[in-house]
Formats: sequence, C-alpha cells, structure tokens
Amino acid sequence: MSVDTPAVAGHCDELLAALGQFRGSAHITERWGERLAAVLGGGGRLLAAGNGGSAAQAQHLTAELVGRYRDDRPPFSAIALHADTSSTTAIANDYGVDEVFARQVRAHGRRGDVLMLLSTSGASANLLSAADAGRAAGMRVWALTGPAPNPLSAGSDEALCVAGASTATVQELHLVAVHMVCAAFDAALERGGR
Repeated sequence: MSVDTPAVAGHCDELLAALGQFRGSAHITERWGERLAAVLGGGGRLLAAGNGGSAAQAQHLTAELVGRYRDDRPPFSAIALHADTSSTTAIANDYGVDEVFARQVRAHGRRGDVLMLLSTSGASANLLSAADAGRAAGMRVWALTGPAPNPLSAGSDEALCVAGASTATVQELHLVAVHMVCAAFDAALERGGR
C-alpha cells in the first residue's frame, strides 16, 4: 500500500486551489466562445498557436472546432499554425524563429478573424510577433497565458491570465479553458439555430 507523497498528491491540491480561482474567469471563456461562433459561423476563421505544451493545447482547440466537441455539428475553419511543419521549419530557417507564426498570420489571417495565442510564460518572442501581425491584419487577438502581468497579455485585445504555481497547473487550466470555450461555442450555435 503506497502513501501519497507531497510531490504527487500535492499536484492535485495545487490544481484544486488554482481551479477555484480560475472558475471566476468563466465569463471570459463564455464571451470568447460566443464570439467564435459569430466569426466562424459567418465564414471567418480561428488561427491558434503556442509553443511546446501550449502548442498541444492550441491544436486541441482547433481539433474540437474542425471536428466536434460533444455533439455532431458542421466543421468550422480553425488552423493550428505550428502543425504545418514544412512551413514552420522553412520560415524558421529563412526568417528566424520569431517569424514562425507571424508570417503565417500574415498569410492566413483576415480582418475580423480571431488569433488565439497560448503561452504559460506570456513572453515568447514568436507569439509576441504573431500578436503584432494579427493586430496589423485587423484580427481580434486573444491570449491565454500564465500569471499576469506579461507581455503577451499586454499586446492582445483580450487576455485570460491563469494564476498557477507551476507550468503544469497553468497548462491544465488552459485545457479547461479550451473546453469551456468549446462549450460556449456550441451553446451559441445551438441558440442561433433555433
């Protein structure tokens, strides 16, 4: 019989404490989901990007929108910018890593589209460049970051900054936020279809 060690069970305690505080951000995820339903339902698109674990979360979001979250519905245009490995590696090689997402935003983003950038630090240079490119293109730029203040939240139209004691907890709450956005998105579509 094993005994819970603080390094293991403590992770759950940390997540539980952060989740309680995070719950107060539900209005932001609801607003984002509703706005996404209007943009994507009107033929616009979502571009999403992150590095490392945040890239996985960005891709999870786009998969839920192109596929489905819970119930069957039409697909919507959502692109995870890091998932095109040929473009990302070519851009990094030819223009530098800071341009990896910005160049794709300039290629794919249109006025009125949404750019969602995920970062636990909120300080990644390639995401800051992407935010600049998104604003220049007339996109709505949203940041899902770790604790505020940080440069990415300051450089975005709206930010949801997650307070967590560790990167792992911030990433876990980013997944919760992704699912909350998807739930709000689907609910808005359902209301609009009635």
